[in-house]
Amino acid sequence: MATITPFQAIHPQYDKASEVAALPYDVYNREEARAAALLRPLSFLNIDRPETQFPPEQDMYAPAVYEKAASMLRSQLKDGIYVQDAAPAYYLYELTMDGRVQTGIVACASIDDYMNGVIRRHENTRAEKEEDRVRHVDTCNAQTGPIFLAYRQNETLHDLILKIKEQQKPDYAFVSEDGIGHRGWTVSDPSDVDTILAAFAGISEIYIADGHHRAASAVRVGKMRRARRPDYDGSEEFNRFLCVLFADSELMIMDYNRVVADLNGLDTAQFLGRVEEKCTVTASPEPVRPARKGEVGMYLDGKWYTLRFRPEYVSNDPVEGLDVSCLQREILTPVLGIGDPRTDSRIDFVGGIRGLKELVRRVDGGAAVAFSMYPTSIKELFDVADAGRLMPPKSTWFEPKLRSGLYIHDISE
Repeated sequence: MATITPFQAIHPQYDKASEVAALPYDVYNREEARAAALLRPLSFLNIDRPETQFPPEQDMYAPAVYEKAASMLRSQLKDGIYVQDAAPAYYLYELTMDGRVQTGIVACASIDDYMNGVIRRHENTRAEKEEDRVRHVDTCNAQTGPIFLAYRQNETLHDLILKIKEQQKPDYAFVSEDGIGHRGWTVSDPSDVDTILAAFAGISEIYIADGHHRAASAVRVGKMRRARRPDYDGSEEFNRFLCVLFADSELMIMDYNRVVADLNGLDTAQFLGRVEEKCTVTASPEPVRPARKGEVGMYLDGKWYTLRFRPEYVSNDPVEGLDVSCLQREILTPVLGIGDPRTDSRIDFVGGIRGLKELVRRVDGGAAVAFSMYPTSIKELFDVADAGRLMPPKSTWFEPKLRSGLYIHDISE
């Protein structure tokens, strides 16, 4: 059963929440991060991506870079931009996008639950990305980016969240520059705290929706500190990691699309012939956003097509049955020669938030072909994780993104 506990959050003075809140560190490349940080001096991105405080040629993984993040966080705490609550609490974090509302519980999860499989993952992590966050967390003595967790709908939690939002005034409320609404509440009433703690104690599976690198890094730091402190008793903050937990019924997964640089030596007619061996191919006068599982849009030579995989190439396996797996197995690997999509420079991935126009722009700008995908469902994610399996890379794109800097977990020893 899950151990999801309250904590003493470090958070911005609530009248500064809109100035501090930042998109996750990994949605930016280095140039984008520098430009975004310059525009907003209080943005948490300055701490999350501390190389932005150095000249462009600075080694972004140098010890001085991580020390800069720690010193900025300490300085802003001293200056009162951030404060730490005096007593442990849970928090609610609501995001609104295009009229759709999702509300999560901000809390701490157990690193033991991650290691024993109560908290389940569906993606591999890359060593260099994991190492970066390990050093950031360890040097800052804080977990600065929440892990996005999901659980199956629980009526007790659902009713409590509604009650708190109806009865309490939010701590902060603002709309970020991308049009996403953000509101937060503190849950400190002992009865409410006990209700949340007990409800999660009755939940046997929790899933990482987004933030696999942050989760793995937090666990590694916790294990490192346990090794330094063999007399640890489990109450230390390094035994827990910062998260926001959402009911599955509130979540939206968007499509995660593919763009391939060339046709692997084939001309257009040859390529279409190979695709038709695996799919029915129908030309479309309009851009194709797949309407159902098993359907893929394709943009090639200025034309859109709808692809539907023939039944003999469809699988009921939780991983092999994913549309992204089917496309990889039947077209990307054998026809286009994309062996490992994690490392092959000929393939790129485009989050659904950018829309189909971005696929057209890429192909018209020099790429060979783009594929628009039907979104992976939250049920498919749960099924893969429950089977102890991993999804192909870039299978899910969650929106809206959780902001960093609104809640920080202090793990000072």
